[in-house]
Amino acid sequence: MLRFRKRLLAIVAALVLTLGGGTLGFVLIEHYPPFDAFYMTLITITTVGYQEIRPLSHAGRIFNSFLIAFGVTIMLLAVGGMTQAIIELELNQYFGKRRTKKMIDSLHDHYIVCGFGRVGRGAAGELKRAGAPFLVMDKNEDRVEWAIKAGMLAVLADATDDQNLKDAGILRAKGLIATLQSDADNLFVILSAKALKPSLLVSARVNSEQSEKKMRLAGAEYVFAPYDMTGNRMAQVMLKPHVFQFIDFTTKSMGLDVGIEQVRVPLGSEFVSKSLLEAKIRKDTGVIVLAIRKADGRMLFNPPAEAAIEAGDHLIVMGEAQNLRHLEQMLTEVRA
Repeated sequence: MLRFRKRLLAIVAALVLTLGGGTLGFVLIEHYPPFDAFYMTLITITTVGYQEIRPLSHAGRIFNSFLIAFGVTIMLLAVGGMTQAIIELELNQYFGKRRTKKMIDSLHDHYIVCGFGRVGRGAAGELKRAGAPFLVMDKNEDRVEWAIKAGMLAVLADATDDQNLKDAGILRAKGLIATLQSDADNLFVILSAKALKPSLLVSARVNSEQSEKKMRLAGAEYVFAPYDMTGNRMAQVMLKPHVFQFIDFTTKSMGLDVGIEQVRVPLGSEFVSKSLLEAKIRKDTGVIVLAIRKADGRMLFNPPAEAAIEAGDHLIVMGEAQNLRHLEQMLTEVRA
């Protein structure tokens, strides 16, 4: 689309330059009134075959000869360029839609980001950084182009339409992030998504406190108020700057390859029924276990060394990315 716009602007600029130059030439050489000069230029470069408005002088005919050669060439190039641009645009849209549809059909256990505003861009950026499969949906063409240029899979569609959600593979999706501009749209998306797939994990942005309860009643597991969160963080950086710096360190990495992840302990893992001391996670991988979310939902913060690891537990760990991947591989290894 951007290429089409540039080509269109170039064609318009060439036509305006030709018409302006021809009009100015007839005014200066033949002393035509401005409108007559413009009309004479227009019928000349379009080759409509009308006769001259007024008899031309020798200098006027010389000028008109150059105008015919240059103007007709510009008109032919303009028509050809427009035709080529339209055909390319149609073909690109056709094949682009087919390619996008194939990519969407191949998605499984993915996330759907509804809305690519500031909050949506942040969510999509984090999903991309984590290597998770996801799809961006927005009805703003510029935002969709922005997402595609950023290397994301994106479609131009209204997320409040049930059919569009089905086309986005919501029945195969793992989660949905609603970051549309209005609470009403986000609420509608949540209702539609939960009706299509009740087990879908939903996270939503909310602008007003009154809407938070409605979002949860509609089925959103997680509801975030960006403005409230921003205000809290601004106060925290004043009251507890070192705590805030640590939070930024763990969530944004601060230029280091360090992060916090959750890793699941599958049935049959070598770590099952072992204590943290016996597992030697920190010694062997350099990863710190911050908490253990037990299979029954309990959260064990700062677990002691004798805390047992059971199948279905999630370990909340912090460390370098390479070490985190190493730990995940160790957890998935089946006990011999």
